[in-house]
Amino acid sequence: MALRREEARILGCLIEKEATVPDSYPLTLNALRLACNQTTNRRPVVAYDDRTVENALLSLKSMGLVRFVHPSHGGRTTRYRHSADERWHLSPDELGVLAALVLRGPQTVAEVRARVERHQSGGSGTVEEILDTLAARSPEPFATRLERRPGERDTRFAHLLTGEVEEVPRDEHDPSDSSFADAVASRPSLEAEVAALRARLDRLERLLGIEDEDGPPSTERASGEVH
Repeated sequence: MALRREEARILGCLIEKEATVPDSYPLTLNALRLACNQTTNRRPVVAYDDRTVENALLSLKSMGLVRFVHPSHGGRTTRYRHSADERWHLSPDELGVLAALVLRGPQTVAEVRARVERHQSGGSGTVEEILDTLAARSPEPFATRLERRPGERDTRFAHLLTGEVEEVPRDEHDPSDSSFADAVASRPSLEAEVAALRARLDRLERLLGIEDEDGPPSTERASGEVH
């Protein structure tokens, strides 16, 4: 079945939060909306309102992917939990890997492993084995292995819950991306850049015969004292 993007995001958040914050799970509507709209560990970043989340929950419930947990014993708030494990017969580790792809877009094996390894039981194999299993699922695969693009070294995987691969542009300022980390590591420090520019300026001043130990050259001297 092909889900809408907001349905896939909500399902991914429920799966993620079950593993990462079990004490707060099932989630309230407010907690689920905040999980969807996180600005970290999400690609792309979205801004869903309550109505968007509620409509998607109703749709997911009709598919058997979400259950409403009605308040009891003095509770006043309805909570929501996924039932994708029962509907799709996937293990917690498999669901965790799938949710990582849903919430962060196409990723390499190493990137997925970095996000799910802490919460894995190891009972379903390595992350790469799980990705291969999701891609080989019949009759409808949950994931697919993407062809390498020019300049790429590692194969990426993408989810297929929305029926097609959704390529999401990477944020060049996202510290969680390995490409960003590599760029930062190879970039000269700001202090080194300033020192190099200062040395070039000093050399230029010497070539122009501008020497002023008390401060920067005046506008008149720098312009040849034209009146």
